[in-house]
Amino acid sequence: MSTLTAHRAHQPDAPALSVLRHRLQGELLTPDAPDYLAARRTLNLRFEPHPIVIARCRSAQDVASAVAFAGEQGLPVAVRSGGHCTAGSSGGDGALLIDLSQMRALQIDPLGRTARAEPGVTNGELVQAAAAYGLATTTGTCATVGMGGSTLGGGIGWLMGRFGATVDNVLQFEVVTADGQLRTASADEHPDLFWALRGGGGNFGVVTAITYQLHPLGPILGGPAIFPLAAAPAALRAYRELTATAPDELLAHAVLTSIPDFGPALIAQVVYAGDDHTVGERLLAPLRACGPVIDLVAPRGYAEAYMMLTPPLPPGVRWFDRAYSLRQPSDAALDALLSCVRDRPSPLSLVNIHQVHGAATRVAPDATSFALREPHYAVVNIGMWLEGNGEAETAWAQEATARMAPYASGERYVNFLGDEGDGAVRAAYGGNYVRLAALKAAYDPENRFCRNQNIAPTSG
Repeated sequence: MSTLTAHRAHQPDAPALSVLRHRLQGELLTPDAPDYLAARRTLNLRFEPHPIVIARCRSAQDVASAVAFAGEQGLPVAVRSGGHCTAGSSGGDGALLIDLSQMRALQIDPLGRTARAEPGVTNGELVQAAAAYGLATTTGTCATVGMGGSTLGGGIGWLMGRFGATVDNVLQFEVVTADGQLRTASADEHPDLFWALRGGGGNFGVVTAITYQLHPLGPILGGPAIFPLAAAPAALRAYRELTATAPDELLAHAVLTSIPDFGPALIAQVVYAGDDHTVGERLLAPLRACGPVIDLVAPRGYAEAYMMLTPPLPPGVRWFDRAYSLRQPSDAALDALLSCVRDRPSPLSLVNIHQVHGAATRVAPDATSFALREPHYAVVNIGMWLEGNGEAETAWAQEATARMAPYASGERYVNFLGDEGDGAVRAAYGGNYVRLAALKAAYDPENRFCRNQNIAPTSG
């Protein structure tokens, strides 16, 4: 692996920074700049990154200038679109941080059924803009996540059962590679790079725009159904039966958490995107028979349901998470999971269960670099806190994951990885890793783009 990943790089001299500053339409922030402290923060305040310099880009040319500067100065590059990165690498500690959050141009072509989004566009913004034309595509489930990072890791979300993963709906990337060149990657241009970008994260360049396929979508049946934790043993089993036999049109997540003025709860989050809502109602009947205290699952527009199901984050929150996967959880696995939930050290801590199924799982694992193509549940233990050092919450997330290891399977979603290391990254890509490493050597031989779930360049 390049030494760029192992050492903090040097501070560029003032003349070099002055040249870059004049090349950018956006801002260049050094540690002495008034806006630096605010600009370096990520959403998760557990991280305290100190980028060497921050390039707040406004255009693809800005990105190209920043990448070229990194090459000239021998700097590692970190990239931020929405700042949600689980591992904290979008903070750019010890690197040149290319901040794409101001690149938010979004064009919808309702006749061609496509959307072109810059990477700072959030999931929620794309969902709402497409919905204005009766269109949709698969995005991640959190409205405030940037489309850049969400897409490059694969993209699992509410519509993956019907329309595939986010990367299955990408038609084209515009990307600045390590040599500072702006390239188009699609099925017809640089198809090897197109393959790598569909799941390979930020390893191959800085994506400056993505073109997505959109699909007609009318009203859906969706929303949350909330159960007291006392009802969770029966409700979680009903959730398992519902999702194990669900048609492509239905996708449901489960969240085990605490709700203000309600208490410990299981939230079943449902989106049925089929045309006949009576089918969806029939499928949900056994779950509803478990007695939700609050049932907001109803016919509504997809954008409304999407925003309703976006998880809220308190201001100033910090968290530590660990993820694993379950294939077909047994009663014993569900009982163990509920035991972990009951042991949470704080009411903010939670367990998220994401259903992965349908069209996204019928794509060959090597068709894109996103290899997560087996039906399963991606589970995330999130220890969350507002005050203190989070020691108890961190220990709980780690211990709960260890307790579930006897029931876990091998799937790892790269967007849910933290600092587990090279072995976890290799596991996330499975049989695609060797090809990815060879393409990394072709497009980024010095591992300039290393502040990520890194794929080291190798010719073998």
